[in-house]
Amino acid sequence: MRPASFLLGKHKAAIEVYHEAGKLNEKDWEINHNLGVCYSFIKDFQNSEEQLNAALQLKKHDRTFMTLGKVHLLAGDTNKAIEVYKSAVEFSPENAELLTTLGLLYLQLGKYQKAFEHLGNALTYDPNNYKAILAAGSMMQTHGDFDVAMNKYRVAACMVPESPPLWNNIGMCFFGKKKYVAAISCLKRAHYLSPFDWKVLYNLGLVHLTMQQYASAFHFLSAATNLQPRLGELYMLLAVALTNLEDVDNARRSYEQAVALDQSNPLVNLNFAILLYNHGDKKGALQQYQEMERKVNILKDSNTEFDPELMDMAQKMAAALQVGESLEWTKPVKDPKSKQRSAGAPSKTPGSSQQPLGTNQALEQAMSSAAGYNKSITLPTGVSPHSQPTPPSLALEEEPDVETTPTRAPQPEESDPSTTLPPLAAKPKVKKSKLKQELN
Repeated sequence: MRPASFLLGKHKAAIEVYHEAGKLNEKDWEINHNLGVCYSFIKDFQNSEEQLNAALQLKKHDRTFMTLGKVHLLAGDTNKAIEVYKSAVEFSPENAELLTTLGLLYLQLGKYQKAFEHLGNALTYDPNNYKAILAAGSMMQTHGDFDVAMNKYRVAACMVPESPPLWNNIGMCFFGKKKYVAAISCLKRAHYLSPFDWKVLYNLGLVHLTMQQYASAFHFLSAATNLQPRLGELYMLLAVALTNLEDVDNARRSYEQAVALDQSNPLVNLNFAILLYNHGDKKGALQQYQEMERKVNILKDSNTEFDPELMDMAQKMAAALQVGESLEWTKPVKDPKSKQRSAGAPSKTPGSSQQPLGTNQALEQAMSSAAGYNKSITLPTGVSPHSQPTPPSLALEEEPDVETTPTRAPQPEESDPSTTLPPLAAKPKVKKSKLKQELN
């Protein structure tokens, strides 16, 4: 039984009542469980964990395992949460909710094999579990299996037709298939259902960049930066749009903000270097190129695979700046499907295209619009994303991750036409941390 104070949200008063009840019956697991829930509501995670563990010692129950896992997630300890859910699955191996939650956590950590196993088991016991369906579909989408992912999403659409993450992922599937109008239609629906989801706005900006509709791209990307002001890649894409709109001053400011926020993505610095080089600031371009080298060396130690387009663009930039080839790229991307995870910018050649794709797990609330966004963006003078075809002459094209339609940005008057570099688009990161909120 839950006291009225608990139901009214007066958790501190409810804690006092439960402590009095505990004195009368020290072996009632439900009292400890409810105490743990009350402590979690007032953000006292240590006492919440103690009470929930005490409840599990008295009697193991799925509900207690779920609550304890949520408490660890709210406290920011994902590893402990995984251990709790693993114990829960051992205790209740046919609980689809536990299997799905554990699969989503593995997905968040990038352990796709384990994630797929648990999500598959969840669907075995509950074929209509839409969260597992969305997560499995997003994994297939990430690996470029758009048709298979779309089949999964059709099933989910029957159960949750008004899910913003679902329409977001469907839109990015169409984007991966180069059906841009359909992609915009689906993303607009996701935006209508969830107008403050920055990931949907990010994807809309990406698709409009791919279609060379730079004013529309600026509109959605600027809205996304207002909602997510700490993501450097958003400012990079915004700079790409501004470059194509011939607003070089604001593009430069946007790149500066992106560089200040992003400490790991070499694409940001490479794109900025291209913009500076194309406008005659070779000293600033060299500084950004050296910073890009530093980030590449760090990523190389973590076995990161680099897209061939990124490598090619960096080499062209090095040649233009007359810098020796000091970078060693250890693992070039060989599988075209892997390119789809990053965002691409359209190249200058009209026929160039990048592979869009990316998808985050689209968990309804767990990953607010989960879809790995690959950015396909091309700046007039500087950067194109990962899987784009190389631009004519010495223009630097860019990175691998997303498809983009070719676009040629106007070259700055100051730059030497024979060495003008096209901007590269950075690949967006989709955050999976919202899984914590979904578990609430």
